[in-house]
Amino acid sequence: MSRTIEHFRVLHEIPELGFEEHQTSAYIAEKLEAAGYQVTRHVNGTTGIVAELDSGEPGPVLALRADMDALGHIIDGQHVARHTCGHDGHSSVVLTTAQEVIQQGLVKKGRLKFLFQPAEELGTGALALVDAGVLDDVDMLLGFHLRPVEECPMGKAVPAMYYSASSTIEAVFTGKAAHAARPHLGVNALDAAAHAVQAVNGIHLSPSLTFSVKATRFLSDAGVTNSIPAEARVCWDLRSADNEGMAELKAQVERAIAHSAQAFGATVATTILKEMPAAVIDDDATALVSEAIREVLGDEGLTEPKTTPGSEDFFHYLVQRPAIKGGFWGLGANLKPGLHHPDMHFDRSALDIGVDVFKACVRRVLGA
Repeated sequence: MSRTIEHFRVLHEIPELGFEEHQTSAYIAEKLEAAGYQVTRHVNGTTGIVAELDSGEPGPVLALRADMDALGHIIDGQHVARHTCGHDGHSSVVLTTAQEVIQQGLVKKGRLKFLFQPAEELGTGALALVDAGVLDDVDMLLGFHLRPVEECPMGKAVPAMYYSASSTIEAVFTGKAAHAARPHLGVNALDAAAHAVQAVNGIHLSPSLTFSVKATRFLSDAGVTNSIPAEARVCWDLRSADNEGMAELKAQVERAIAHSAQAFGATVATTILKEMPAAVIDDDATALVSEAIREVLGDEGLTEPKTTPGSEDFFHYLVQRPAIKGGFWGLGANLKPGLHHPDMHFDRSALDIGVDVFKACVRRVLGA
């Protein structure tokens, strides 16, 4: 059994939600310290970890990032944490890369940093590390994600994954309770919320833009069936292929929500629960990753760059620090039936491919 799969087996059995990755973080930090890295735990008061290796010679600063958190699911009526997005695999790959880089003496110049990030699923883990200043000296940052089999099968890798921007907007409509026999004495928050759902569905941006918006949660209950509810709570999921389109989409959604509430005499408060920017990927980073993939998998293993409607908080790093050359690639692993599915599984032997690709990147940037 490879070292990478050994790490995976440990991490897979201790899934932890965002900012609660205490066992995961401790395991990774201990392995990094044993390997000889200078390790900073509890970055910015979180479970985040930064490990650094200084060659002692002038050169660029390269950073590799992995996310650590699991997802929350309701399975058989129980709330459970489960690794259904492959972050345990990501951490295993980057941890093994760290161990083998230092054992094989691959860093000849500059500095190498490893970021083990909490709370990717919450959309705030990357921002916590940015706020801690861990990227202030970084020249290039690389990350990756396991891909569903439909996007990239085993034995292939994607040099650049162009993720979409996403936002989650929650609106709380407040009306006035009344007996259902006397509706004129109240303000039905449920009616206002239902109207808002339809109004948002009617939003049309330019046909040249790739976007989607849909209601994903609707909660309203007066406690009895013959009373007008005074409150309704709705969440919308917004997606756009670019950040400019997301700005326009958010503005139109918020306007539709506000006008719907006003039309029914209700008030409404909106909150952005989660937000992730669209991909910002550097051409030099993509060229580097492409060369590394060719080295490991041959020309036939390199696919074209791909786009996805999914979102990834990795791109907060590059929006907040635009001087950094950022790259984000995808690894084929025959992942089925899909990311975030309770029964997600993949070919674990792909993880060693991920290690080899990252090591090839390190050699090209920090080797002699």
